[in-house]
Amino acid sequence: MIFRLDERLIFPEPDLAEPDGLLAVGGDLSTQRLVLAYQHGIFPWYSDESPILWYSPHERFVLYPQELKISKSMRQIMRLGKFNITSNTCFADVIKACSTAPREGQDGTWITDDMMNAYIALYTAGYAHSVEVWEGEVLVGGLYGIWVGDVFCGESMFSRVSNASKMALIYLCQSGKFNLIDCQVHTDHLESMGARMISREQYIAVLHNSLL
Repeated sequence: MIFRLDERLIFPEPDLAEPDGLLAVGGDLSTQRLVLAYQHGIFPWYSDESPILWYSPHERFVLYPQELKISKSMRQIMRLGKFNITSNTCFADVIKACSTAPREGQDGTWITDDMMNAYIALYTAGYAHSVEVWEGEVLVGGLYGIWVGDVFCGESMFSRVSNASKMALIYLCQSGKFNLIDCQVHTDHLESMGARMISREQYIAVLHNSLL
């Protein structure tokens, strides 16, 4: 059963989601609703042609920072100091770059104008964060997501030169601020760096413990 949301700031229990993870439709992208959603393992994912759709997948693709795998070639790049890394210096630029980055097998983007505005509002309120990767003074990669306790809910990343997005993820893992990074969608790239599937129950347990 797919639930229809109204103006009330409530969500159904995540374990009531459909097999594809779809839980609810409607509502809005207010800061309060988005924070509540992420605290319960729920996130929005939709296109301009559809209403707001809320998902809670039965499995989550996650990366435990202590399980991060860094290849020999990547370690060499790190030693050479090719990139400079910052955080929260140009959040709007990062999310805009993510919205226009080409994705294999995807036509268009799910990061609509409304989504961008909503996540910039989350950043202003202190809930959303970005990592920026620079080559000289040029922004060449980065990622953004939501900080829930000691869990980082990654939303998207981009790379304009080879290895820039990997560098952003390595920086995030080595920051010491997070016990879990939620990657949401499986990719071979992230799996090669140590990401793996866990059940929704495991994921929500980690979320709840991080908020105690």
